[in-house]
Amino acid sequence: MICSISLNAIFLAVETDYCLRLSSSTFFALTDTLILSIYTTEFLLKVYVDPIAYWKDGYNVLDAVILLVALILYASSSGAATHFHSWEMAKGLQALRILKLIKYSKGMRVFTQALGQMVKTVMYVLILLFLLMFIFAILGHGLYGDPETGDTENWGNMEAAFLTLFSLVTVDGWTDLQEELEDHGFTNSHVFTIVFILLGFFVFFNMFIGVVIIKMQDSTQKYERECKAAKKAAVWAKKQAILKKQQEEVSKLTHEQKTIQYKAFSELVDNFKKTLHHSDSIVVEDFCVSIPFIDLYLTALDLQDDTVDRLQDLYCEMLGILNTILEDMEEKSLPDPEKIQK
Repeated sequence: MICSISLNAIFLAVETDYCLRLSSSTFFALTDTLILSIYTTEFLLKVYVDPIAYWKDGYNVLDAVILLVALILYASSSGAATHFHSWEMAKGLQALRILKLIKYSKGMRVFTQALGQMVKTVMYVLILLFLLMFIFAILGHGLYGDPETGDTENWGNMEAAFLTLFSLVTVDGWTDLQEELEDHGFTNSHVFTIVFILLGFFVFFNMFIGVVIIKMQDSTQKYERECKAAKKAAVWAKKQAILKKQQEEVSKLTHEQKTIQYKAFSELVDNFKKTLHHSDSIVVEDFCVSIPFIDLYLTALDLQDDTVDRLQDLYCEMLGILNTILEDMEEKSLPDPEKIQK
């Protein structure tokens, strides 16, 4: 299904070329029919499998709406409406089919849910921004919207005042607007402009961006926690399956031990080794096979080897000293030659 949606997006992009669309109209019509047939088949199969649970999922409802719009456009494509420019603009709604990719990507679903959750908070920020713009629009119209001496193009009515304030909020061309006010003789208007930019852009606009970032960050962290939990559950399930397999093998071995008489325990072990494979997974929960214990054990072995080397050196030194003592004792025990001559 992902391949079908991707191909549909490619065909929609290629179809924007007027010459190519005119020369290959039959091909595009067939591909459109084929893709719609795939979407319709998917919809009917899902509804047939579980008709009640299907409509409880919001992404399934979105798919159904997209499919309904696509079918309406396809059914009306051969009518007289195709000769109108408005119908050509309406055909752009076919691009909504690409939104079906959201359902097949867990990350995109998480961010879509985050967008839905932050709508309420964002609406409060937008309402506050609208009230601020409404106050400054009335104030700006009263200060600079005089029909004779004022800037009627930017502040002559509420509509123009709102558009001007929107430009100031986005900080798009605000210097040009300020120069126009100064050209009309409003030299002190920079105070009005700076105050509104500070409140509208640096406070409310950045507050809007901050809310979006916080919600996205929360959704990302939630998604990461869900991924870790799913991974942990998968590892636990695999571990339980391995333990179950080991228990079954041990039970089988115990049963064979009861039914088969071995001459010695080594024969039983040898027979058990023959049943083992290199690909067999083994779960061990003993302290002696844990990584910290192995590191401690290897460190202890290194220290033991060092101690043994030092003891060997000490023994060699003791042997050398004893050998020297023995030689001295032998020399002292020999008779003195001068005494013998006397």
